[in-house]
Amino acid sequence: MLAPAALERLTLLLNHVLGSEPAAVERLRPHTGSAIEIQLDAWPALLPPPPHLRFRITPAGLLDWEGAPAAAAAELEVRLDGSNPALLLLDTLSGANPSVQVQGDAALATDVNWLFENLRWDIEADLERVLGVAAAHELARMGSWLARGVRAALQGAGSLAARVRPERAAS
Repeated sequence: MLAPAALERLTLLLNHVLGSEPAAVERLRPHTGSAIEIQLDAWPALLPPPPHLRFRITPAGLLDWEGAPAAAAAELEVRLDGSNPALLLLDTLSGANPSVQVQGDAALATDVNWLFENLRWDIEADLERVLGVAAAHELARMGSWLARGVRAALQGAGSLAARVRPERAAS
């Protein structure tokens, strides 16, 4: 029930990031009407299934979330490793490029790859508009510190789980 509302907010955030970089919307405009579908592979079975992530490019060079699966194949399919959703989210928010597999329209794939490599959400700049320079800088610094700590903990837990799994299989 929360997924549609969350994906509408995610679409607004993606469009905010795209709109802050004129080169990004110019790269997407020629692909107006094309669909990009994002699939999360190896999603943990203990979690609810991931939401449908399919976006259509608008004439403005922005994205429009499609709420339901479409019968036609997307022009571009982007596959991400979803085995550790928390780490994927933290890496994405911190500006790290996730491991991506792309299939479909080559020109669209080239432009989407450019977006992955060049677009970053400048959270500190957005916070400056609301809170002022000093508070925004301090919040961004603390957020970065927290993200590094959580990422290290998740990576440590992942490596521990990898070491424990073979022992369980042998027992």
